[in-house]
Amino acid sequence: MTEAPVPDRDAPSTPGQSRKRTRGARRRFEADHPRYKWVALSNTTLGVLMATINSSIVIISLPAIFRGIDLDPLGAGNISYLLWTLMGYLVVSAVLVVTLGRLGDMFGRVKIYNLGFVVFTVASILLSLDPAGGGTGAMWIIVWRIVQGVGGAMLMANSTAILTDAFPATQRGMALGINQVAAIAGSFLGLIIGGILSEWHWRAIFWVSVPIGVLGTVWAYKSLHELGTTRRGRLDIPGNLSFAIGVTAILVAITYGIQPYGGHTMGWTSPWVLAGLIGGALVLIAFCVIETRVENPMFSMSLFRIKAFSAGNFAGLLASIGRGGMQFMLIIWLQGIWLPLRGYSYESTPLWAGIFLVPLTIGFLIAGPVCGFLSDRFGARAFASGGLLITAATFIGFLLIPVNFDYWIFATLLFVNGIGSGMFSAPNTTAIMNSVPAHERGAASGMRATFFNSGTSLSIGIFFSLMIAGLAQNLPHAMRSGLLAQHVPSSVADQIAGLPPVGSMFAAFLGYNPIESLLGPTGTLDKIPAANASTLTGKEFFPHLLSGPFHDGLIVVFGAAAAMMVVAAIASLLRGSKYVHDDGGDGTPSDSADSASSANVAVTR
Repeated sequence: MTEAPVPDRDAPSTPGQSRKRTRGARRRFEADHPRYKWVALSNTTLGVLMATINSSIVIISLPAIFRGIDLDPLGAGNISYLLWTLMGYLVVSAVLVVTLGRLGDMFGRVKIYNLGFVVFTVASILLSLDPAGGGTGAMWIIVWRIVQGVGGAMLMANSTAILTDAFPATQRGMALGINQVAAIAGSFLGLIIGGILSEWHWRAIFWVSVPIGVLGTVWAYKSLHELGTTRRGRLDIPGNLSFAIGVTAILVAITYGIQPYGGHTMGWTSPWVLAGLIGGALVLIAFCVIETRVENPMFSMSLFRIKAFSAGNFAGLLASIGRGGMQFMLIIWLQGIWLPLRGYSYESTPLWAGIFLVPLTIGFLIAGPVCGFLSDRFGARAFASGGLLITAATFIGFLLIPVNFDYWIFATLLFVNGIGSGMFSAPNTTAIMNSVPAHERGAASGMRATFFNSGTSLSIGIFFSLMIAGLAQNLPHAMRSGLLAQHVPSSVADQIAGLPPVGSMFAAFLGYNPIESLLGPTGTLDKIPAANASTLTGKEFFPHLLSGPFHDGLIVVFGAAAAMMVVAAIASLLRGSKYVHDDGGDGTPSDSADSASSANVAVTR
């Protein structure tokens, strides 16, 4: 049932005072108040923007962070620190977001959302105060990034549900479009902001969230109020535990799967990795069985019978995988190859990589709100499916251009890719949220965010593995030939060429030149002619060396990404015509119910 204001036992008896109290209650609780919905939109957009900026701001700032805590990320055993700095936030977001959405359904979406602002802000403060260096400093960052991820999950799990409660069906596309634009744009803006702040001070990467978090916390507690329905019940403990164990096992296994194991370039044959993947999959199968038998399931499996919901989430998962993988590949491309070849110092590459990625954000910011608005009138299917096909075409474009490209070609592809992403994201989110009953909106919002966050996490394992596989074919030969040409002894060249390519890939990802650290311990740089030593440690040797093998990897990576987008577009086309779940209150006209599993709850156009 709908939550209403609690009557004031000491309410005044005079008519004037009664009218005043009624007007106050209306401002506080009713979704149709002319101003409240815009307050809800602006606050939730700020919250989601902050959460998603912090999901990507660390990606491009890792070189500055590791220099700040005096830790070589490519040193023995340190790649795990690097991966968990990236993955910790994403893993906890993916694992907890549905649980927190369900808690929002049970106890109030605004309550959980507001608490998310508090948790996120406290974690940001503690991240900026990292007192240690080396491995201890890295662990401090990892732990508090995980806590920050809990706060981010609280924000993301309930923001779309709060907006769906506040806006009528005829305006949800516009509202959710703006919110979703903020979510995706945040992941792009994080790259730009991280590049700029890392030039100043590595702690500024975390400081930036503190004033925004404090403002958002105070604002949320003062202005947001419960409007939606709540359904009290028991928390699904078996479901929550099995989901958390299954997803965590798979994502942790992926983290270690892309690291060398034994004599292999990657760790997918490691017994621990296989146990995590297989065991996690079995636990998730058990989770699906549990959710069909408990009274108050964490994952409402019945929602997947709604075509608009299931098709939209499947398309969203594939789009998230492709978008996350693209971000990582573009950063490697710019920081590790293109910028050094253009004369930029390795220390400045994060800043300039962020700047050169701006066309991607511009395209998204143009298309997202416009297509979200238009989807209210015309439905999501054409916009979402067309956007995915446009994105697929840009992925093909990226693998066709040379590694040392002319920037205008690259910028055009980035802009068009942003347009495609904007065309998909906002309409798809609106279609998903419109398709579910009001009392399921918190869980549905959490489920949608889970697919979004899981896709980003999976993209690391999938695309890094594809890139490493591509590098492994030709990088050892290119490395050996390049070193021998600079008079490096053949024994040393063979030793370095035989190292797993994951080190070279992460060096490019971080904007490092690894040649000096690889050759330094051998004493080779002191024995060969000074001109050759200068060439080996200069800006161009490693990028030139990596260019050919990297392009081989790009063909595999972007080819796979394009295929994913085509499959996602097909799934999006199968969602059916425009569908809005009728809870009996929004008065949307009903024509047919071909997109729903139950005709008596469908409102379509």
